[in-house]
Amino acid sequence: MDDGGRGAPSVDRAPACTEILEGIAERSAAQMAAENFPVALRVVPRRARDRLARLYAYARFVDDVGDEAPGDRLLLLDTIDEDVRRAAGGTAQLAPVRSAVPLLEDGVPLQCLLDLVEANRIDQRVSSYETFDDLIGYCNYSAAPVGRVVLAIAAAATPERIAASDAVCNGLQVLEHCQDVGEDARAGRTYLPQADLRVAAVGPEELLASRTSPALRRVVAQQVERARGLLGSGRGLVASLSGWARVAVAGYVGGGLATADALQRADFDVLSRHLGPSKARTAWHAVVLARPR
Repeated sequence: MDDGGRGAPSVDRAPACTEILEGIAERSAAQMAAENFPVALRVVPRRARDRLARLYAYARFVDDVGDEAPGDRLLLLDTIDEDVRRAAGGTAQLAPVRSAVPLLEDGVPLQCLLDLVEANRIDQRVSSYETFDDLIGYCNYSAAPVGRVVLAIAAAATPERIAASDAVCNGLQVLEHCQDVGEDARAGRTYLPQADLRVAAVGPEELLASRTSPALRRVVAQQVERARGLLGSGRGLVASLSGWARVAVAGYVGGGLATADALQRADFDVLSRHLGPSKARTAWHAVVLARPR
């Protein structure tokens, strides 16, 4: 994926800017240490597990800057962009970017790291999406690069697998947006397509309610069905993989299908509580996907 002219101009990082980014990096690292990192499974070999952890740390840092940083977030994101470009030459200065250098050494495309920065730039400029296709355009920056990195780490990146992985990752992102309708609305963002909300006559105030209106449930259900369609690419993707990559990707796809199940079982009431996948349902889907055919 080329950068389509999106590259940031050179940014002279003032000490205050660097200090903000380093502070966020420290907080992100501390929060990660307190979490049960989901992909750090024993089935994943140590080297691959290390690379996945580096990916997660980098993506978490960039998202935290885009969501929480004080001051000019676009300037901060431009600063990260510049540092990522330095990483290819071994001169990155920010800790999470330096930590991602082994990914590049293992063949991960630099553009994947840059696209995750661009996704957060988009979040600063765009607060809603007119159509589902527009939303997928955003997911191509926010979600698809993660799957591409996983394939590169597994030395399994082919055009066919990349296309299937993009669909799966975008489907997972759509489901996350369905889970977080209220949280996103409170942050001033709406990821449900505006065209679908208008057809259902859902007003902005309904996204902030304590319970999900019937009309909003129908819109959420529509997105979940679309996400299931995207996750359908996971069956062939998993079948084409072997070893730890097959098991890990089956787990990702299984988690997405289990999330869709949870949303459906709750009749798409995404505002009264946070709906997540059950471990049992995730495991069941993953086993079905990963078993030999």
